[in-house]
Amino acid sequence: MAEDLHVLFGAGQVGTLLAQQLVREGKRVRVAKRAPKGMAPGIEAMAGDALDPAFCLRAAEGARTLYHCMNPPYDTAVWAATLPRLMDNLIAAAARIKARLVVLDNVYMLGRPNGRALNEDSPVQPCSRKGEIRARVAETLFAAHQRGDVLATSGRASDFYGPGAVASFMGDWYWPAALAGKPVRLPIDPDAVHTYHYTPDVAAGLAALGCADDDAYGRPWMLPCEPAPTLRALTQRCSQQLGRDIRLAPLPIWMLKTAGVFMPLMRELIEMRYQWDAPFVVDDSRFRARFGLQPTPAEPAAAATVAWARRHYAAGA
Repeated sequence: MAEDLHVLFGAGQVGTLLAQQLVREGKRVRVAKRAPKGMAPGIEAMAGDALDPAFCLRAAEGARTLYHCMNPPYDTAVWAATLPRLMDNLIAAAARIKARLVVLDNVYMLGRPNGRALNEDSPVQPCSRKGEIRARVAETLFAAHQRGDVLATSGRASDFYGPGAVASFMGDWYWPAALAGKPVRLPIDPDAVHTYHYTPDVAAGLAALGCADDDAYGRPWMLPCEPAPTLRALTQRCSQQLGRDIRLAPLPIWMLKTAGVFMPLMRELIEMRYQWDAPFVVDDSRFRARFGLQPTPAEPAAAATVAWARRHYAAGA
């Protein structure tokens, strides 16, 4: 039935898992992205570019809920050019067909925690260019909700790890070296206390928002997460599952700045290092209380992450 259709824009690190989660919950699912290949059984695929408002409207047709899981390349200029357009297009499509809109977001717009855990009441005070862009786009989303154009919410998460998390510090940067027995060179401090969101928990949280009562909309939510560990602690858990030690080799800031002269990604990462300068902790207690969702315990999450990494990076195993 039309009211059971959930349409996802983007099927990357989280969108793919979200689509599978919704199918398991008995929902009809459509995924809209530029090249929707390799979709699991039971998922309808539609190819197109969400920068085209007409495509967004076609893809959204008949949906009860739309999900924005797109994330353009990690480049400030690209974000500035594309994130506002993507948000505008999905808001317009949702408003036109009277669908609800759930957005996957990060916590960049909140800036430095200043000794406090980040939660739904944390002020928007970005301290990076990418955070400023995220703040403007989030403001657009909730302004549309306040005007009555659309029922909208967002699920916020910190850095990802787990199945599918290739574009993370525990993804393409990490696993090829770890599986090959080589030191993992990191541009962050592995001993900093930092919330890492497990990708299946992020997907489950977004699915809960997409199926929630209307009063859950109009505000952001912190998605479920385990108590903040360090990346070294996560690595130790993965080492136990892997059966051998994973060695970490953090890169000093001077080396990052030198590399940034030649590598654009390094330049993009430097401004976000503040998240590892002091404890960076997300408080998900409000989400847990409302939806009853608990994050996956640390050991099963590590086991699933290693099993996925072995499959995905098989050439390096």
